[in-house]
Amino acid sequence: MLLDKKNAIVYGAGGAIGSAVALAFAAEGARVFLAGRTRAGLEVVAEKIRAEGGVADVATVDVLEVDAVEAHADAVVREAGSFDVSFNATSLPQTGIQGTRLVDLSPEAFALPMTTYPMATFVTARAAGRRMIEQGSGVILTITASPSRTATPRMGGMAPAWSAVESLSRGLAAELGPHGVRVVCLNAAGMPETTQLAEVYGLHADAYGISRDAFQDRMEALTLRKKLPTVAEIANVAAFVASDRSSAMTGAIANVTGGLVVD
Repeated sequence: MLLDKKNAIVYGAGGAIGSAVALAFAAEGARVFLAGRTRAGLEVVAEKIRAEGGVADVATVDVLEVDAVEAHADAVVREAGSFDVSFNATSLPQTGIQGTRLVDLSPEAFALPMTTYPMATFVTARAAGRRMIEQGSGVILTITASPSRTATPRMGGMAPAWSAVESLSRGLAAELGPHGVRVVCLNAAGMPETTQLAEVYGLHADAYGISRDAFQDRMEALTLRKKLPTVAEIANVAAFVASDRSSAMTGAIANVTGGLVVD
């Protein structure tokens, strides 16, 4: 298995992407530590992992509370002996953030993703990096979306925030690489089966005066394979990149947009 004997923390593990990645990590042999603000959702994911023979632990952690993140990372190392993989999948409700032109957006709505996504990534990656430096190995995964690399209207502060996360990931890779720690950012396109993307597509559809399905069709037509990636596809890439089979990959933006973005 790709992640046999690895210990992974997934932040935002109760969400669609976080839960899928946690399940993929567990299926590949990792012990998964599920972290998030709502315990009930984390327990659901943990039960799925255990039902499939995996090992999962649950902790309520707010990724913007530095002391809580640091304390949880220490607890994982004490309990499991190492901190091998970190994946931050925390997210925000999109209402009031997307679907509005920048010139019509309030400073508060613009600032929310700008202050949340890069800071959450920094806090969790810093905690992971500190402990991975000590053990001389580890993988930190971050995630962004295709508007960070395209000219996409009505994204508010989301696209700039994702660009900041990608820049942060490269900087972390440069600093941590000599210590045996890799950092890779997954750049994904919309995964329409998730509740969040359904909300996002609805907001953009309303802005253009079309149906949500019509907007999704428009997005799918922009990809090379004429379909958007699924959550399972993103999770499978995350598991592979987190594994030693990707040992030469760091400082990279892994393109999992299905051809919406072409490198």
